[in-house]
Amino acid sequence: MIMKILLIGANGQLGSDIAKVFWKKDFFKIIPVNRPEVDITNYSSVKNAISNYHPEIVISTAAFHRVDQCEKDLNNSFSVNAFGVGNLASICQQNNIVFVHFSTDYVFGADSKRISAYAENDMPGPVNVYGISKLAGEYFIKYSAEKFFIIRTCGLYGVAGPQAKGDNFVDSIIKKSINERQIAVVNDQIATPTSTLNLATNLHELLKTSHFGLYHMTNEGECSWYEFAQEIVRLIGAKTKIIPVSSASFYSQVKRPHYSVLENYNLKKINLNKMESWKTALKKYLVEKNHLRI
Repeated sequence: MIMKILLIGANGQLGSDIAKVFWKKDFFKIIPVNRPEVDITNYSSVKNAISNYHPEIVISTAAFHRVDQCEKDLNNSFSVNAFGVGNLASICQQNNIVFVHFSTDYVFGADSKRISAYAENDMPGPVNVYGISKLAGEYFIKYSAEKFFIIRTCGLYGVAGPQAKGDNFVDSIIKKSINERQIAVVNDQIATPTSTLNLATNLHELLKTSHFGLYHMTNEGECSWYEFAQEIVRLIGAKTKIIPVSSASFYSQVKRPHYSVLENYNLKKINLNKMESWKTALKKYLVEKNHLRI
Protein backbone atom coordinates (compact mmCIF):
# COMPACT_ATOMS: atom_id res chain seq x y z
CA MET A 1 0.00 0.00 0.00
CA ILE A 2 1.31 3.44 -1.00
CA MET A 3 1.14 5.93 1.87
CA LYS A 4 0.45 9.60 1.14
CA ILE A 5 2.75 12.12 2.78
CA LEU A 6 1.87 15.79 3.09
CA LEU A 7 5.29 17.49 3.02
CA ILE A 8 5.11 21.00 4.47
CA GLY A 9 8.04 23.19 3.44
CA ALA A 10 8.85 21.15 0.34
CA ASN A 11 10.91 23.92 -1.30
CA GLY A 12 13.28 24.38 1.64
CA GLN A 13 16.77 22.99 2.12
CA LEU A 14 15.62 19.87 3.97
CA GLY A 15 12.20 19.58 2.33
CA SER A 16 13.63 19.55 -1.19
CA ASP A 17 15.93 16.63 -0.37
CA ILE A 18 13.11 14.74 1.35
CA ALA A 19 11.00 15.20 -1.78
CA LYS A 20 13.89 14.13 -4.03
CA VAL A 21 14.65 10.96 -2.04
CA PHE A 22 11.05 9.89 -1.51
CA TRP A 23 10.06 10.46 -5.15
CA LYS A 24 12.82 8.11 -6.29
CA LYS A 25 11.67 5.29 -4.03
CA ASP A 26 8.55 3.18 -3.63
CA PHE A 27 6.20 2.94 -0.65
CA PHE A 28 5.35 6.65 -0.29
CA LYS A 29 3.67 9.34 -2.39
CA ILE A 30 4.78 12.90 -1.65
CA ILE A 31 2.30 15.79 -1.74
CA PRO A 32 4.50 18.92 -1.60
CA VAL A 33 3.07 22.12 -0.10
CA ASN A 34 4.56 25.42 0.99
CA ARG A 35 3.51 28.60 2.69
CA PRO A 36 1.07 30.32 2.11
CA GLU A 37 -0.78 27.17 0.99
CA VAL A 38 -0.32 25.83 4.53
CA ASP A 39 0.40 28.24 7.39
CA ILE A 40 1.10 26.11 10.45
CA THR A 41 0.44 29.05 12.78
CA ASN A 42 -3.16 29.12 11.49
CA TYR A 43 -5.21 26.22 12.88
CA SER A 44 -7.82 26.46 10.09
CA SER A 45 -5.14 26.46 7.39
CA VAL A 46 -3.68 23.21 8.74
CA LYS A 47 -7.10 21.63 9.18
CA ASN A 48 -8.15 22.53 5.62
CA ALA A 49 -4.95 21.06 4.16
CA ILE A 50 -5.52 17.79 6.02
CA SER A 51 -9.12 17.68 4.81
CA ASN A 52 -8.10 18.40 1.22
CA TYR A 53 -5.25 15.88 0.90
CA HIS A 54 -6.14 13.08 3.39
CA PRO A 55 -2.52 12.07 4.11
CA GLU A 56 -1.44 9.12 6.24
CA ILE A 57 1.73 11.01 7.25
CA VAL A 58 2.51 14.71 7.71
CA ILE A 59 6.15 15.80 7.53
CA SER A 60 6.77 19.42 8.55
CA THR A 61 10.08 21.19 7.97
CA ALA A 62 8.53 24.58 8.80
CA ALA A 63 10.52 26.50 11.40
CA PHE A 64 11.64 29.97 12.42
CA HIS A 65 15.34 29.16 12.67
CA ARG A 66 17.14 32.47 12.37
CA VAL A 67 18.70 32.21 15.80
CA ASP A 68 19.59 35.90 16.17
CA GLN A 69 16.13 36.99 15.07
CA CYS A 70 14.44 34.56 17.45
CA GLU A 71 16.06 36.39 20.35
CA LYS A 72 14.44 39.66 19.24
CA ASP A 73 11.10 38.28 18.10
CA LEU A 74 9.76 35.93 20.78
CA ASN A 75 6.20 36.08 19.44
CA ASN A 76 7.12 34.82 15.98
CA SER A 77 9.59 32.29 17.37
CA PHE A 78 7.02 30.63 19.61
CA SER A 79 4.18 31.10 17.11
CA VAL A 80 6.02 28.94 14.55
CA ASN A 81 8.29 26.67 16.59
CA ALA A 82 5.88 25.90 19.44
CA PHE A 83 2.23 26.82 18.83
CA GLY A 84 2.35 26.01 15.10
CA VAL A 85 3.82 22.61 15.94
CA GLY A 86 1.04 22.17 18.49
CA ASN A 87 -1.54 22.82 15.76
CA LEU A 88 -0.03 20.11 13.57
CA ALA A 89 0.27 17.59 16.40
CA SER A 90 -3.31 18.11 17.56
CA ILE A 91 -4.87 17.85 14.09
CA CYS A 92 -2.76 14.80 13.21
CA GLN A 93 -3.91 13.11 16.43
CA GLN A 94 -7.56 13.87 15.64
CA ASN A 95 -7.20 12.25 12.21
CA ASN A 96 -4.98 9.28 13.17
CA ILE A 97 -2.11 10.68 11.09
CA VAL A 98 1.59 10.06 11.76
CA PHE A 99 3.35 13.37 12.45
CA VAL A 100 7.04 13.91 11.64
CA HIS A 101 8.71 16.97 13.15
CA PHE A 102 12.31 18.25 13.04
CA SER A 103 13.95 19.63 16.14
CA THR A 104 17.49 20.70 16.91
CA ASP A 105 20.70 20.16 18.85
CA TYR A 106 20.01 23.60 20.35
CA VAL A 107 17.66 22.03 22.89
CA PHE A 108 20.98 21.31 24.66
CA GLY A 109 23.84 23.56 25.73
CA ALA A 110 23.31 24.45 29.39
CA ASP A 111 25.94 21.93 30.50
CA SER A 112 29.07 24.06 30.06
CA LYS A 113 31.37 21.14 30.86
CA ARG A 114 29.84 18.67 28.41
CA ILE A 115 32.32 16.71 26.23
CA SER A 116 30.29 13.60 25.32
CA ALA A 117 27.48 13.28 22.79
CA TYR A 118 23.90 13.76 23.96
CA ALA A 119 21.56 10.76 23.70
CA GLU A 120 17.79 11.06 23.43
CA ASN A 121 17.29 10.40 27.15
CA ASP A 122 19.64 13.19 28.26
CA MET A 123 18.00 16.16 29.98
CA PRO A 124 17.56 19.13 27.60
CA GLY A 125 18.88 22.53 28.59
CA PRO A 126 18.61 25.22 25.90
CA VAL A 127 20.57 28.46 26.21
CA ASN A 128 18.68 30.71 23.79
CA VAL A 129 15.14 31.54 22.65
CA TYR A 130 15.41 29.41 19.52
CA GLY A 131 16.30 26.32 21.56
CA ILE A 132 13.58 27.04 24.12
CA SER A 133 10.92 27.47 21.43
CA LYS A 134 11.96 24.26 19.66
CA LEU A 135 11.89 22.33 22.93
CA ALA A 136 8.41 23.72 23.62
CA GLY A 137 7.37 22.35 20.22
CA GLU A 138 8.61 18.90 21.22
CA TYR A 139 6.54 19.05 24.40
CA PHE A 140 3.41 20.04 22.47
CA ILE A 141 3.86 16.94 20.31
CA LYS A 142 4.34 14.63 23.29
CA TYR A 143 1.30 16.21 24.95
CA SER A 144 -1.00 16.04 21.91
CA ALA A 145 0.03 13.13 19.69
CA GLU A 146 0.58 9.37 19.91
CA LYS A 147 1.97 8.52 16.47
CA PHE A 148 4.95 10.82 15.98
CA PHE A 149 8.61 10.99 15.04
CA ILE A 150 10.59 13.86 16.52
CA ILE A 151 13.91 14.12 14.69
CA ARG A 152 16.64 16.17 16.33
CA THR A 153 19.41 17.10 13.93
CA CYS A 154 22.32 19.53 13.67
CA GLY A 155 24.13 21.90 11.28
CA LEU A 156 22.14 21.08 8.16
CA TYR A 157 23.46 21.74 4.67
CA GLY A 158 21.88 20.77 1.36
CA VAL A 159 21.86 21.66 -2.32
CA ALA A 160 18.79 23.91 -2.12
CA GLY A 161 20.28 26.04 0.67
CA PRO A 162 18.32 27.57 3.55
CA GLN A 163 15.77 29.92 1.99
CA ALA A 164 15.55 32.22 5.02
CA LYS A 165 19.28 32.52 5.67
CA GLY A 166 20.98 32.54 2.25
CA ASP A 167 23.94 30.20 1.78
CA ASN A 168 24.52 27.23 4.04
CA PHE A 169 27.86 27.01 5.85
CA VAL A 170 29.57 24.90 3.17
CA ASP A 171 28.57 27.15 0.27
CA SER A 172 29.47 30.25 2.28
CA ILE A 173 33.01 28.97 2.93
CA ILE A 174 33.42 28.04 -0.74
CA LYS A 175 32.31 31.49 -1.94
CA LYS A 176 34.56 33.27 0.56
CA SER A 177 37.52 31.10 -0.46
CA ILE A 178 37.37 32.54 -3.99
CA ASN A 179 38.14 36.11 -2.95
CA GLU A 180 39.52 35.97 0.58
CA ARG A 181 43.03 34.90 1.59
CA GLN A 182 41.92 33.94 5.07
CA ILE A 183 38.61 33.23 6.82
CA ALA A 184 38.07 33.40 10.58
CA VAL A 185 35.93 30.56 11.92
CA VAL A 186 35.04 29.71 15.52
CA ASN A 187 36.89 26.77 17.04
CA ASP A 188 35.07 26.59 20.39
CA GLN A 189 31.67 25.35 19.19
CA ILE A 190 31.61 21.58 18.64
CA ALA A 191 28.81 19.94 16.67
CA THR A 192 28.16 17.52 13.80
CA PRO A 193 27.35 19.12 10.43
CA THR A 194 24.71 17.01 8.71
CA SER A 195 23.83 16.43 5.06
CA THR A 196 20.12 16.86 4.34
CA LEU A 197 20.39 14.21 1.61
CA ASN A 198 21.76 11.62 4.04
CA LEU A 199 19.13 12.66 6.59
CA ALA A 200 16.31 12.29 4.07
CA THR A 201 17.56 8.84 3.04
CA ASN A 202 17.65 7.62 6.64
CA LEU A 203 14.23 9.15 7.32
CA HIS A 204 12.76 7.15 4.44
CA GLU A 205 13.80 3.91 6.12
CA LEU A 206 12.56 5.00 9.55
CA LEU A 207 9.11 5.97 8.28
CA LYS A 208 8.57 2.46 6.95
CA THR A 209 8.45 1.35 10.60
CA SER A 210 6.09 2.05 13.47
CA HIS A 211 8.91 2.71 15.94
CA PHE A 212 7.47 6.06 16.97
CA GLY A 213 9.28 8.43 19.30
CA LEU A 214 12.27 10.74 19.61
CA TYR A 215 15.36 10.23 17.45
CA HIS A 216 18.70 11.93 16.99
CA MET A 217 19.71 11.88 13.32
CA THR A 218 23.02 13.49 12.46
CA ASN A 219 26.10 12.45 10.56
CA GLU A 220 28.60 10.53 12.67
CA GLY A 221 31.57 12.09 14.43
CA GLU A 222 32.15 15.62 15.66
CA CYS A 223 34.16 18.71 14.77
CA SER A 224 34.41 22.42 15.45
CA TRP A 225 33.19 24.78 12.75
CA TYR A 226 36.86 25.65 12.24
CA GLU A 227 37.70 22.00 11.54
CA PHE A 228 34.70 21.71 9.23
CA ALA A 229 35.82 24.77 7.25
CA GLN A 230 39.37 23.39 7.07
CA GLU A 231 38.06 20.15 5.55
CA ILE A 232 35.96 22.05 3.01
CA VAL A 233 38.87 24.11 1.65
CA ARG A 234 41.19 21.09 1.73
CA LEU A 235 38.80 19.01 -0.37
CA ILE A 236 38.18 21.70 -2.99
CA GLY A 237 41.89 22.55 -3.14
CA ALA A 238 41.48 26.19 -2.12
CA LYS A 239 44.53 28.14 -0.93
CA THR A 240 42.52 30.15 1.60
CA LYS A 241 43.78 29.91 5.18
CA ILE A 242 41.23 29.13 7.88
CA ILE A 243 41.96 31.04 11.08
CA PRO A 244 40.66 29.61 14.39
CA VAL A 245 39.02 32.19 16.65
CA SER A 246 36.85 32.10 19.76
CA SER A 247 33.12 32.82 19.72
CA ALA A 248 33.87 36.01 21.64
CA SER A 249 35.52 37.36 18.47
CA PHE A 250 32.09 37.61 16.83
CA TYR A 251 29.74 39.94 18.64
CA SER A 252 26.37 38.34 19.23
CA GLN A 253 23.64 38.83 21.79
CA VAL A 254 22.74 35.16 21.40
CA LYS A 255 24.37 32.47 23.50
CA ARG A 256 25.14 29.27 21.60
CA PRO A 257 26.05 25.81 22.89
CA HIS A 258 29.77 25.17 23.13
CA TYR A 259 29.09 21.45 22.62
CA SER A 260 25.95 20.03 21.01
CA VAL A 261 26.96 16.74 19.43
CA LEU A 262 24.09 14.25 19.21
CA GLU A 263 24.37 10.47 19.58
CA ASN A 264 22.04 8.51 17.27
CA TYR A 265 21.31 6.07 20.07
CA ASN A 266 17.67 5.24 19.30
CA LEU A 267 18.41 4.66 15.60
CA LYS A 268 21.20 2.26 16.52
CA LYS A 269 18.92 0.48 18.96
CA ILE A 270 16.55 -0.49 16.12
CA ASN A 271 19.43 -1.08 13.66
CA LEU A 272 18.43 1.83 11.42
CA ASN A 273 21.36 4.20 11.73
CA LYS A 274 22.34 4.80 8.10
CA MET A 275 24.07 8.09 8.82
CA GLU A 276 27.57 8.39 7.34
CA SER A 277 30.58 10.10 8.89
CA TRP A 278 30.49 13.88 8.46
CA LYS A 279 33.60 13.72 6.25
CA THR A 280 32.04 11.16 3.89
CA ALA A 281 28.79 13.12 3.68
CA LEU A 282 30.70 16.33 2.94
CA LYS A 283 32.62 14.71 0.09
CA LYS A 284 29.37 13.48 -1.49
CA TYR A 285 27.86 16.94 -1.19
CA LEU A 286 30.84 18.58 -2.87
CA VAL A 287 30.60 16.04 -5.70
CA GLU A 288 26.87 16.75 -6.08
CA LYS A 289 27.62 20.49 -6.26
CA ASN A 290 30.42 19.94 -8.82
CA HIS A 291 33.14 21.24 -6.50
CA LEU A 292 34.90 17.87 -6.32
CA ARG A 293 35.46 14.88 -8.58
CA ILE A 294 36.11 11.39 -7.31
